[in-house]
Amino acid sequence: MIDVRSFASLGGADHGWLKAKHHFSFADYHDPERVHWGALRVWNDDTIAPNTGFPPHPHRDMEIITYVRKGAITHQDNLGNKGRTEAGDVQVMSAGSGITHSEYNREPGATEIFQIWIIPTERGRGPSWGARPFPKENRAGHFVTLASGYESDADALPIRTDARVLGATLKAGQTAEYALGTERHAYLVPSTGVVEIEGVRVNTRDGAAVTGTETLRVTALEDAEIVLVDAAA
Repeated sequence: MIDVRSFASLGGADHGWLKAKHHFSFADYHDPERVHWGALRVWNDDTIAPNTGFPPHPHRDMEIITYVRKGAITHQDNLGNKGRTEAGDVQVMSAGSGITHSEYNREPGATEIFQIWIIPTERGRGPSWGARPFPKENRAGHFVTLASGYESDADALPIRTDARVLGATLKAGQTAEYALGTERHAYLVPSTGVVEIEGVRVNTRDGAAVTGTETLRVTALEDAEIVLVDAAA
């Protein structure tokens, strides 16, 4: 089953400094048909104006993954972590028993991010944060695991949930496959470009909710950069 959620159909808000689109119910946007997809709870598509951002605020018991599409995001938290994550790279925060952090766009131009929240399998553990680069050339033509709850994914950023976050860059005509499994829930968004899944077209920044598929096959109709979440039901 593939349910395509067009970018135009997403909920959202325009705060001036922040233009946000929500793939799932978030803040003042509520759609009972789009509350979560398996353990995936939030997928926000945010555009943050220069020299603005989210002042210090708390989180707890959530795995929060930030994929930077354009520009860079600067993080600071009450654990003493500080970091700047650039376009194409990823940061993760396990909120655990509680963490307070800020995220700012300190760049001269707009910063664009996907922020993804996944429900953890354990609650109340100590919070943590991490980031690392994932060069796009290293995921050319295939999926690479960016963040993972599985110890076997040693090169990925660790998260505390039964899920993976993956990325791929495809040239027009290329196909990438991922062994999903029929009991899993996948959610795929092209950051750029257009792709096709089992004959279904998915445009830039559309969301595709997929389940009941043993092997996910994604074909680029034009050059594309893809982010995929594989989550427990």
